[in-house]
Amino acid sequence: MGPEPAVIELGVATSALHGRSGDRAVVARHGDRTLVAAIDGLGHGEAAAEAADAAASILERDGGSLDGLLRRCHEALRGTRGAVMTLAEFAAAPSQVTWVGVGNVEGRLVPTGADTVRADPRGHGGAAPTLFGGVVGHNLPRVRPSSHPLHAGDVVVMATDGVRANFADGVSALGEPQALADRILADAGRGDDDALVVVVRWLG
Repeated sequence: MGPEPAVIELGVATSALHGRSGDRAVVARHGDRTLVAAIDGLGHGEAAAEAADAAASILERDGGSLDGLLRRCHEALRGTRGAVMTLAEFAAAPSQVTWVGVGNVEGRLVPTGADTVRADPRGHGGAAPTLFGGVVGHNLPRVRPSSHPLHAGDVVVMATDGVRANFADGVSALGEPQALADRILADAGRGDDDALVVVVRWLG
């Protein structure tokens, strides 16, 4: 028998400022790993949506390392407006999330044993991906993904900059992922840009 696949529950909440949203969520299973991505095409409107679509098609189709996926997205997005994104890869053996971001798509890990986690994960039992400055499709930095162990019930939240930076204040690992995503968007959505919230519960 092969390795067991990573198992997650997912919630996605999104809103568009005008027309088609330039923010996109991707979930793709590659072997025993599950990739979840939050993509923000720069700006909003059709040009932002086209950039997000180009990145999403790469991530849905291709496997491989996170830095390799970012390089392939970078090549595909040349000539577009470009995008920022955070990629999170969930693996069952060992149980962990490996993640990295280019730009300002924020992420938080909310441990199952914590009632809540604040927006600054330091000292509050949470963790966050390392974000590297740049724009995929224009100036891609060298990135170093980081990994964190997962326990059943842990929750990972990712949000684009259409959501206020304090989106994780008071977030609990309890509740259904879709309800959590909807509540975060309702409470922390800025209303002046496309917005996306992705909530992942790790099941094992």
